Amino acid sequence: MPLVTSEKMLLDAKKDGYAVGAFNVENMEMVKAVIAAAEELNAPVMLQTTPSTVKYGTLETFAGIVKAEAAKTKIPVCLHLDHGNSFELAVQAMKAGYTSVMIDGSHEDFENNIAVTKKVVDVANAFGIPVEAELGKVGGKEDDLEADADTNTDPQEAKEFVERTGVSSLAVAIGTAHGFYVGTPVLDKPRVSAIKEVVDVPLVLHGASGLSEEDVRECVERGMCKVNFATELRVAYTDAVKKLLEEKPETFDPKKLGVVAMEAVKEQVIARMKMCGCDGKAK
Repeated sequence: MPLVTSEKMLLDAKKDGYAVGAFNVENMEMVKAVIAAAEELNAPVMLQTTPSTVKYGTLETFAGIVKAEAAKTKIPVCLHLDHGNSFELAVQAMKAGYTSVMIDGSHEDFENNIAVTKKVVDVANAFGIPVEAELGKVGGKEDDLEADADTNTDPQEAKEFVERTGVSSLAVAIGTAHGFYVGTPVLDKPRVSAIKEVVDVPLVLHGASGLSEEDVRECVERGMCKVNFATELRVAYTDAVKKLLEEKPETFDPKKLGVVAMEAVKEQVIARMKMCGCDGKAK
């Protein structure tokens, strides 16, 4: 089917108490693997690219690949700009065919975050495209955006932020980090419940790679409607390629590398979708 926006799938998740899995993709093979996993589980799915990924491959290239693969399936597929780092990039993504965008102003102060987010929302409304924003700082590094320490989201600030910007979904900080965790993460899961009490839009969990199944499930139960996975998919992909080259160093055909990589990514995505509870929820 044609690409869909993230709005309905996230509102459905909010209403029925599960989360949509959102998976960062870096190439055609990862796109195919994620969609194949979603198709097998009959799950709605969001595919995401970061600014560094689109710099590597271009917005138009990824939009073309995802649009072509989505057209072959009956499940709802959304293409999302993850951690959009400027107003200009967000607008370019909409024009290129992305059906959901994030503007990440979390490195700005509260008022400037509101200003840049509202600016993107005003344009997105004309395109009919939903906007995700971030309030608070998720630790670790995502592209060029880095936070040395976590600053968890204040519920009342979240309420004001959503009301003043008109965003469709909100990524909140509860102690997660981008990349893999050095130690055991300590998540402020009750904060998810507190934010859900005062915020009407679906909530988003960033930095889920490496979290335990128990942590993810509880965050979803408390109100997270979208869960992002990136680093662990890259690792699954490259580990599969490394293993094949160790076992068969004479391999030179990129397609053979792609096949084992796709199998590994698909397996990882299936496990994470089941964890989010979105299997069987395609509508």
